[in-house]
Amino acid sequence: MQDVMQEFLKILFASGQKGFELAFFILMPIMVLMMAIMRVLDQQGVLRRVAIYTAPVLLLFGIPGLGVFAIVQILFVSFAAPVSTFRILDQDEGISDRKIAASFAAILCMSQANATLPLAAFGLNLPVTMATSVIGGLVAAFLTYRIFARHLPDSPERSAEEEIGRNQKQQNLIQMILSGGEEGFQLVLKAVPVLVLAVLLVNVLKAIGAIQFMEGLCGPVLSLAGISASSVLSIITKYIAGGTAMMGATLPLLQEHLMSSTDLNRIAGFTINTLDPVGLAVLVSAGKRFSAFAMPAIKGALAGILVRGILHLLIF
Repeated sequence: MQDVMQEFLKILFASGQKGFELAFFILMPIMVLMMAIMRVLDQQGVLRRVAIYTAPVLLLFGIPGLGVFAIVQILFVSFAAPVSTFRILDQDEGISDRKIAASFAAILCMSQANATLPLAAFGLNLPVTMATSVIGGLVAAFLTYRIFARHLPDSPERSAEEEIGRNQKQQNLIQMILSGGEEGFQLVLKAVPVLVLAVLLVNVLKAIGAIQFMEGLCGPVLSLAGISASSVLSIITKYIAGGTAMMGATLPLLQEHLMSSTDLNRIAGFTINTLDPVGLAVLVSAGKRFSAFAMPAIKGALAGILVRGILHLLIF
């Protein structure tokens, strides 16, 4: 018993060190830089102009003008970033329940920056991942708006200028960069416990032989789709503990060459999204309407994720 405890403590300490290194030497520089850039673009009105120009196209898929902000936030900040936009959507009575469900479906299908940006340093094809995110998100939104949420009330379309207000306090360039960098740093701090636990899970499963067992059990099925057995752990971790945990479980596999960059890109369409227990719990907290219409959004997101997954398998 004492030997088992000593071995577990060794694994625990090694996992803590690895999780800390992942958070502060890989994740932090990326998130601080991206959050600073996003804050500058937001304060300079660039995001608002992009939203106004793209709103007419997105409305065809049932996504209101404000939905552009949520899309930018999920792709370039983190899975939790769209909550602030979702809260505005939830409280705006001029945006229908049907459009709420469509916007929710799109975000559930798309890849989150807190996973894609660190993984890009280890071989994830970022342009393709973002492109398939947009394609899958639009498919999810369209199917939700036209099919899965067609029973919900809709509202007359409004111009993007009417939907997208601007009441932010202006800051100088240095303040923008520092404020964005601080937000990125806070996101990393919140991710540290998840990363440590994810690495601990990987190391424990390796120590008890569970990874080899799961690879032997699920490997033949995955191989039919051209997916390596080494990807089993990433897939299971994703749908149990969320995207950040999946990233934490995948990075050590990539570093130790137990998984190749090709394997990562092939499963990215199915695993890098916010449709998991953690992502759902965070996003439905945005408001009552998002929690009430989660089921139609989930149905649409599943269809969009299927499209994304097939695209990645075809491309890679």
